[in-house]
Amino acid sequence: MKARSSWLATLFFESPSQSPGDSSPEDSGGATSSSGSSSDSICCSGLHSNPSLQTLPSVPSLENIFPETLGLSASNIGVTSIKPRSEHPITCIAVHGNFLYAASNDEINVYDRETYTPRDVYKTQGSSSGSVKCVVFCDGKIFTAHQDSKIRVWQMTMAKKHKFITTLPTVNDRLRRFILPKNYVNVRRHVKRLWIEHGDAVTELAVNKGLIYSVSWDKTLKIWRASDLRCLQSIKAHDDAINAVTVTVDGTVYTGSADRRIRVWSKPTGENRYSLVATLEKHKSAVNALALNADGSVLFSGACDRSILVWEREDSANYMAVTGALRGHGKAILCLVNVSDLLMSGSADQTVRIWQRGGEGKYCCLAVLEGHLKPVKSLTAVKDDERSDVASIISGSLDGEIRTWKVSLSKPSSPSSTTDILKWN
Repeated sequence: MKARSSWLATLFFESPSQSPGDSSPEDSGGATSSSGSSSDSICCSGLHSNPSLQTLPSVPSLENIFPETLGLSASNIGVTSIKPRSEHPITCIAVHGNFLYAASNDEINVYDRETYTPRDVYKTQGSSSGSVKCVVFCDGKIFTAHQDSKIRVWQMTMAKKHKFITTLPTVNDRLRRFILPKNYVNVRRHVKRLWIEHGDAVTELAVNKGLIYSVSWDKTLKIWRASDLRCLQSIKAHDDAINAVTVTVDGTVYTGSADRRIRVWSKPTGENRYSLVATLEKHKSAVNALALNADGSVLFSGACDRSILVWEREDSANYMAVTGALRGHGKAILCLVNVSDLLMSGSADQTVRIWQRGGEGKYCCLAVLEGHLKPVKSLTAVKDDERSDVASIISGSLDGEIRTWKVSLSKPSSPSSTTDILKWN
């Protein structure tokens, strides 16, 4: 059985009414796009209306909500909505400069982030690449991860159009290695492939200092050099499908898998290759999403067990220890993103939650953003000005819709004078 089968089995067991996977067949028809404001009911749900599900009872809750002192209010209620192609799910979204990238099945739509007007749409030609799982940016290039086990490389032209460059692994990389038998690995009985090739869907990419980190349902982590597009290392990282990867500024890599584990990888002093540093075990089902705070001292992990675990670096070690859990989502956690002291989580329960870190490692759930009709598969958040208290939160769902909120947070001088204002734009 393929790795992805166990991931889907775990997910359906935890949340049988919704699948976070790609649910619609590929469509070769032309793309359509539209944008505008939606007036449907979007609410900031009562924080105590749905008591937290007590998953992972051995892990203490870090949520410490005091709604009577938060002074939480909403104004300018509305949501910017984009539907690149309504019948197709949004599989990933990303922001680069003034552009918003949204993958819908096997095509990527590019929008002006200020006006939400379409700027370009591109996809692979002549082959079925499957859905786009991830989009990242490095050294002036755009890297996309695909269902067909490939990583594709693109470049934006002077006309703001996207030009296909190559596929990873490149032809040159293959030719360099295909002769020697030692460059082949067994993938199943009587079947071998080059170690530089992924053998199943590439689920996520991460970027740091000119390196691309890719993970796949084939259970491997691979490291690529962006300058010459060569694969530098391949690691059999987990015992089941890998769903998430994130990397710190100093190059420490975290991978999350359907085997319920998070593994930590780094280069020992004086070494050029990554090796296993630690294995973090606390989740009871597939790990779907990972996020780090700015300095890499706090790791957040989301899983099918509906909990977000918070891991913090121990002073006596170079790895993380769990400090508690954030609870409230009713189904699997599918995506996480951290900006400043805000954590955003997207779930198969069709909502986005905004969490804020307070004193003594406690967290408040500031708001629950509702409106999507299917699981929230991808999230990104941007602060255009670090001195500003305004962040743009962009969510992509399997309902085929992209929604954008602007969140403005006013930090009080004392708990009794707290005023947090949510603006929806």
